[in-house]
Amino acid sequence: MTGATGMLARALACLLLAAPLAAAASESVDLDRLPVDISPHDVISLQRGARVYVNYCLGCHAAGYMRYNRLRDLGLTDQQIRDNLVLNGAKVGDLMRTAMDPKESKEWFGTPPPDLTVIARSRASGAGSGADWLYSYLRGFYRDPARPSGWNNTVFPNAAMPHVLWQLQGEQALRTETLSIPRGTEGEVEKHEVQKLVLEKPGTLSPAEYDRTVGDLVNFLVYMGEPSRQTRIELGIYVLMFLGVLFVLAYLLKKEYWKDVH
Repeated sequence: MTGATGMLARALACLLLAAPLAAAASESVDLDRLPVDISPHDVISLQRGARVYVNYCLGCHAAGYMRYNRLRDLGLTDQQIRDNLVLNGAKVGDLMRTAMDPKESKEWFGTPPPDLTVIARSRASGAGSGADWLYSYLRGFYRDPARPSGWNNTVFPNAAMPHVLWQLQGEQALRTETLSIPRGTEGEVEKHEVQKLVLEKPGTLSPAEYDRTVGDLVNFLVYMGEPSRQTRIELGIYVLMFLGVLFVLAYLLKKEYWKDVH
């Protein structure tokens, strides 16, 4: 098995194994939708997402099936990639790996941080797309003194990952509120308890700015899962146009060939 084939096989295995777990963890959660203005065509958004990823995520989470030089797709030169996105002395042609030792990370967090190359694809479920899951997850951290890291998450309860973006977002708390819902015509009231995240200590970004930052990061994670997606879609359109023209020509040829028979 060649190196490239082996890498592909491992990526597919990671995707196939992670998908059922992601579905089980997400089906019962109401996910927020990734804003419609976050577009895979927005190169500036993807560049911002790449910057957030290498500054806040790559220290623990590798992208072992993605090379730095693939970021040329985002309109960056090798020099720009080297100066702004390569922070660990790697070469532009290297894979986006983390320097963290897997054994040490398991000791620190209880489990090695997963590779994020195909995380957006593996987190898709009936509750929403992988992008929706990531967008909700990264906005769902709150303070929980009972957890080893001091953080918990509404989308992925008891997650081992701490809130690495807390300085940007601030500190949230999970509050329980009681809602009274009128039922019937005789003044009956049905009470429901709902949990709500409340921002107690603001971060360096406003809520709107933080949501945009998370959206850019998710946009980049979706791109990493299939960098050639836009090229594939554009090529598919041209193929369908070609087949349409070919069908017309074939139909006209058939009419010309069979006109004397009928």
